[in-house]
Amino acid sequence: MALLRKKPAEEATVSDEDVAVSVLGLTKRFGDFTAVDAIDFDVRRGEIFGFLGPNGSGKTTTIRMLCGVIVPTEGTATILGTDVVREPEEIRRHIGYMSQKFSLFQDLTVDENLRFYAGVYGLDEDAFAQRRAYILEMADLVGREKELTANLSVGWKQRLALGCATIHEPDLIFLDEPTSGVDPTARRHFWDLLYDLAANGVTLFVTTHYMDEAAHCNRLAFIYRGRLAAIGTPAQIKQQQMPDSILEVEVDDPERALEVLDSSHAFVEVYASGTALHVNVGRALAGAEAIREVLEPAGFKVLRIERVAPTVEDVFVHLVTAEETSSAEDAGGPGSGDSPQSSDQPL
Repeated sequence: MALLRKKPAEEATVSDEDVAVSVLGLTKRFGDFTAVDAIDFDVRRGEIFGFLGPNGSGKTTTIRMLCGVIVPTEGTATILGTDVVREPEEIRRHIGYMSQKFSLFQDLTVDENLRFYAGVYGLDEDAFAQRRAYILEMADLVGREKELTANLSVGWKQRLALGCATIHEPDLIFLDEPTSGVDPTARRHFWDLLYDLAANGVTLFVTTHYMDEAAHCNRLAFIYRGRLAAIGTPAQIKQQQMPDSILEVEVDDPERALEVLDSSHAFVEVYASGTALHVNVGRALAGAEAIREVLEPAGFKVLRIERVAPTVEDVFVHLVTAEETSSAEDAGGPGSGDSPQSSDQPL
C-alpha cells in the first residue's frame, strides 16, 4: 500500500484561519535513522485529532517537533500561525502538553503543583485563583488541595495533570498517551473533560493506543515508520482503507484458536478483540466455512461466527500488516517492523 505523500483533497479546502496545526514535509533524522519522514497534514481549530501508530512509529518525535522541543531536519510546521522553529517560545505560551507520565511533582501537594505551573506560565494571583477553583472542581479534588500528589489515585493524577496542562487556558493541547494505565471508568471521565474542552474551541492533538478512544476523534492520522499511511475521519478511513470482510468468532479456547487460525495462513489477519477473535477473510464469501474447516477438525467448539462492521482497531491492524508485508517484499525477506503497542518510545 502506498504511503501518503500529499495532503488529501478534503484537507486542501480548509482555509488558513481554520487551521491550528499545519505540517508540510516535516522530517526528523537522528544520524542515519529517519524517525519522521516528510509528513504532511493539517489539524483544524477546535477538533480532536487522533495521531495513531505502532510503538516507535514517530508519534512522540512529531509532537516534540510541534512543541518546539526539538528542531526538524527538514520541512515546516506552524502552530496557530506561528513557525515552530523561528518562534518556539511564543508557541509554548499558547499550547499545553500532557504525557502518559503526567509530568507532576509527586512530592508536592495538589495546590503546590497548580501554583508551580501557574508560575511557569506567568499567571497573576487573580488569574491563578480563578483557574485554581475551576481545576479543583473539574478534577474532583476539592478538599484534597493539601494532599501529596503521590497519594492520589491514577485517575485523580490524570485529571490534575490535565488541569496543570491547561492552567493558562491554551488554545491547543497535545496529549501523548494520556490514558495509558488508567482504568476504563477514569478513561471515560477523562474523555468527557476533553469533549468539554473541544466544545469550548480548544484544539486537541491526541495519541492513544486505545482504539475505542480513537473512534471518537473527529479525524485520525495513522503513522507507520515515520510516514503517514492514512488520514481522515474514522468513517472515511474505515471506508477507504478496509475493503475486506471481518468475521467475529467466539470459540471455547480463543487463545489457542488464535494460534491455529494464524498458523493456517488461510486468512489475511487474525487477532484478539476482547474475548472474541476477529478474522479478516479478505473478499471471501465463504469465510465462515473456512474458519470452521480449520477449527472444528482441531477439536475447537465454535460458538458463533458473525460478520461485523470494521472498527478502527481492524483498520489499524490491517494497515500495519499491509505495511509489514510491503516492507518484507521490498527487503526480499520477512519484515522486522513494529507491531501495535501500548505506547510510543522517545526517539
